[in-house]
Amino acid sequence: MRDAAPLRPARRGWATLAVLALLALAGLAAVRAILPPPAAPASAPAGEFSAGRAFRTVQAIAATAHPAGSAANDRVRDQLVGALRGLGLSPQVQDTVSAQGGELSASSGGTGLARVRNVVAVLPGKASTGRIFLVAHYDSAQTGPGGNDDAAGVATVLETARALTAGDQLTNDVVLVLTDAEEACLCGAEAFVRQSDLARDGGVVLNLEARGSSGPSIMFETSRGNGKLVEAYAHAPGPVGTSFAVEIYRRLPNDTDFTAFREAGFQGLNSAYIDGAAVYHAPTDLPSAMDRDSLQHHGANALAVTRELGDQNLRALRPGGDATYFPVPGLLVRYPGALVRPLAVLAVLAVAALAWLARRRGRLTGRRLAVAGALTLAPIVVAPVLAQILWTVLTLVRPEYGALPIDPYRPGPYRVAVMAIAAAVVFCWFALLRRRLGATALAVAGLGWLAGLGVVLAAVTPGGAYLVTIPSLAGALAAATAMVVRDWAATAVITAGAAVAVVILLPTVVMLFPALGLAMGAAGAFLTVLLLLALLPVIDLIHPSAEPVQGLPALRARRRGPLATLTASVAALACTVTGLVVDRFDAAHPALTQLMYALDADTGTARWLSAETTTQKWTGQYVSGDPEPVAQMLPAFGAAELRAGPAQAATLPAPMVTKESETTSATGDRIVTLLLQPRRTVRFTTLHVAAAAQVTTLTVAGREIPADKAAGGGWGAGFVFHAPPAEGVRVVITLRGAGPVRVRAMDASDNVTEMPGFHARPSGVGVLGSHSSEMVAVAKTYSF
Repeated sequence: MRDAAPLRPARRGWATLAVLALLALAGLAAVRAILPPPAAPASAPAGEFSAGRAFRTVQAIAATAHPAGSAANDRVRDQLVGALRGLGLSPQVQDTVSAQGGELSASSGGTGLARVRNVVAVLPGKASTGRIFLVAHYDSAQTGPGGNDDAAGVATVLETARALTAGDQLTNDVVLVLTDAEEACLCGAEAFVRQSDLARDGGVVLNLEARGSSGPSIMFETSRGNGKLVEAYAHAPGPVGTSFAVEIYRRLPNDTDFTAFREAGFQGLNSAYIDGAAVYHAPTDLPSAMDRDSLQHHGANALAVTRELGDQNLRALRPGGDATYFPVPGLLVRYPGALVRPLAVLAVLAVAALAWLARRRGRLTGRRLAVAGALTLAPIVVAPVLAQILWTVLTLVRPEYGALPIDPYRPGPYRVAVMAIAAAVVFCWFALLRRRLGATALAVAGLGWLAGLGVVLAAVTPGGAYLVTIPSLAGALAAATAMVVRDWAATAVITAGAAVAVVILLPTVVMLFPALGLAMGAAGAFLTVLLLLALLPVIDLIHPSAEPVQGLPALRARRRGPLATLTASVAALACTVTGLVVDRFDAAHPALTQLMYALDADTGTARWLSAETTTQKWTGQYVSGDPEPVAQMLPAFGAAELRAGPAQAATLPAPMVTKESETTSATGDRIVTLLLQPRRTVRFTTLHVAAAAQVTTLTVAGREIPADKAAGGGWGAGFVFHAPPAEGVRVVITLRGAGPVRVRAMDASDNVTEMPGFHARPSGVGVLGSHSSEMVAVAKTYSF
């Protein structure tokens, strides 16, 4: 963007290679900064976190599936109590009934409750100013042993506790909370924060989760007003977290144990590793599937942050404003949220000043800039659309992908393909327009879009504004500087501005793919386009023409524009084909299927059911046709529609409901007390009252629950009770009006393979990690 004497031809190629090499090194350093460190061996010093030692815990507790209430979960709990006693602690088991609370209070299928048995221990501080809570859940989903989710978190808590006991005593108390029934209803965490004396005064919680088998431990959620907590997190040896991730997660309908703590007023941080999500909740979530480097990252960060907070005055750790933060090589950049909007405005002003200066220098006109700005929308829209088309094509070629929870087993080639598609679109757009509009107009327009998006994000999602504000500000300042300095200095300035965009945006692209999955590959393509727009001056090195861009001398090989587009397109195709070749289903990486069995004890008829969006070949032998509502038969499923097929009726006892008493209140309401008793080993039981009944309150095991959530299908207020005690669940229904009270009771076990007519899955066909996979439900209606 300047009128300068060009470099000699011999130096042009070196300038191009040097710039590309420096940006490649910047990208490599930025990506390496978010990778987990090597796992420390079991022989590591006692005061350090060792994945080698922690992995022994993973192996011990993740030998088999252990959902809440199961005998296997009882064994895991006994192991944890023994391990804590071995550290010289005095663990307690909080045995109580809990219901979902706050934002989790009820769903279309009724409120979730559970009998929970949390394991709690305290490492007392020498002069405590508050409490730090290390939290992980020890129960697993019923479909998998939970080698990562959440044996990794439990092992991290235990190994962190061991390291703390091996060192100097901290100032503040550290409370170890190993919760039960997280997978069922998050009821263990709710029980602790609402019923434990240790939680009465609040504190700082560090929750540890996993939604995969590999990748960095990402701090993805915080409490509001996180500025001081982010400062503490920055002391971790490998802090990986972005305020953008926090903004995204706050808008997702997902919850962890952290939710109960956050809603109860605790401050805290929530961390997880999330890549390798194909094993999520599945039988393949084995200890052997775990990347121990991820476990090391999880634990080393947790230990460092605990020590940092352990010697702070927690009374002074009051919520303030949210911080903006993101990782760069060597540190976690952070600044107050109050700077977000000023920086966004400054970026817009910088781009406007650049446009004015370029116009003064005769490098663009207002009309060309306006046209370039309008046409920049093309790659921003086209690349994400093509990314979604790619996923659609992949699911047509390989329908089994549609059943995977987040990603294929080996998603790497497909992720590169999405990025290559974005590059091909930008290269093509740039090559088509640069000769008519000029590279300068396109570069300024690209920076303008970034700056404008920064203003929008600053208003809507402040924690994510840095993604575009800082690259556009750095790019505009670099371009303006390049217009007033000469040759090599201009090249260096442009490279520095582009490096800022690479360091900020490339790691975000890398982290976003496993976070959202290839089914939302459009998000990765969108961010890749933003990165490439910030790199337009460097792209001009690859697309040389007669016009120099931002001080970089142009090469004359005009054909390199189409060549770069073709290269990126071929790369996208090659990566897609490679993905299809290497990501094949086998015994270790099975295609995932979902099947249930339901018996209606009223009629003696049974049905196979499946929640698969597209019926797979194996599942097709049981179910067919379009999805149909099932609420009349299974009220706990609410408005869900499932594919169905006829099944042979098994001999299974239905849950028993007996009427214990009926009285009338002072206000004239009827108070009916029932006892709900499963008559087989089940994971949960449910009860729903007919919608015609005018229920005012519903009290289950002494817990009053909302009665205003209809289950549909003729059934109204109800609940799902996980890990029911052998003696049954007492239910008190308060209602108005006379006449019989109809209730529908159901219970569910996880033994679909034992049902008549079931055929064993062949090698390469597995079980989807769904909370209803392998379920055997028996339902019966009672009238009192």
